[in-house]
Amino acid sequence: MNNRRQFLETVAVTSLGMTAMVVSSQVQAQSAAWPSQVLKIIVPFPAGGTSDVIARLISVPLGEILKTQVVVENRTGANGSVGAGVVAQSSDSHTMLLSDMSSVATAPLIIKDLPFKPTDLQGVTMLAYSPHMLVAAPSQPFSNLKEMIEFGKKNKINVASSGTGSANHLGMVEIAQLTGIKWQHVPYRGGAQSIADTAAGVTHVVLNGMLATLPMVNGGRLKVLGISKRTRMALVGQYPTIAEQGLPTFESGTYQGIAVSSSMPKAAVEKLSAALIAVIRSPELRARLAAAGAEVMTSTPAELSTFLTNERKRWGDVIQKAGKELEGTA
Repeated sequence: MNNRRQFLETVAVTSLGMTAMVVSSQVQAQSAAWPSQVLKIIVPFPAGGTSDVIARLISVPLGEILKTQVVVENRTGANGSVGAGVVAQSSDSHTMLLSDMSSVATAPLIIKDLPFKPTDLQGVTMLAYSPHMLVAAPSQPFSNLKEMIEFGKKNKINVASSGTGSANHLGMVEIAQLTGIKWQHVPYRGGAQSIADTAAGVTHVVLNGMLATLPMVNGGRLKVLGISKRTRMALVGQYPTIAEQGLPTFESGTYQGIAVSSSMPKAAVEKLSAALIAVIRSPELRARLAAAGAEVMTSTPAELSTFLTNERKRWGDVIQKAGKELEGTA
């Protein structure tokens, strides 16, 4: 009896071991076989914005590491939700979303009839953080946050953004809540047009990612009222932070990252994550991003998922407090 039991236990252990080996071999084979076609980076905003700039910086070196072509496609609309929906509904395991992860997190809180559920996407890695710059045209009658607040107590400020529910929109909602200014939201289909119209004086101010905004500041087309990071950055150390100008708890920015469909196999996700981290951490790319005002920030897929949950909670509180004033004051 004991011999029979030992025999069965031995068979069971052997079977489990063989099964584990088979599964492991299958996972390795799937990882080795991926990618098997062209990789597509979906940028849910127009060309020229922060997401688009980073996508085009990483596409070539990413293709070199993964030995395949990487193309960038702009699919705009609904503050990035159109592009995010394309990725969420994709089933080819070769389509990824490069976007501001805060906007991805808050989309379900803002947009009705969203074409995807939060669980339809899974995080791959964070890529970079770029503070927001609060800027205005040189002709505007205010040159710092205090002066903007004084102006906004007497006049309604037209505030541009890359779209309703975007990180820069919600950042301005929070600034309005903290200061009591009168304001009106003017949403655009991406950051590039919002900063162009602000520079032209069509809108008063915009809070936008540094990567896309700094060139226009350096070119004299925009002036800086404040930086959204709590501590000053060496690159733009001459400009005060919003926090040091009377809003000590305020901090915002654009957190650029990669997400894919939840149907993408984990082995492929891990391989993609490792390749993206290698690309974004390369000395050349790190230096180019730093010179433009962005800091390399990477994560594991699990850490990015946690970030999305935390961002949804943080901005969800701001949205709930805003109520009917999400688009401006009456």
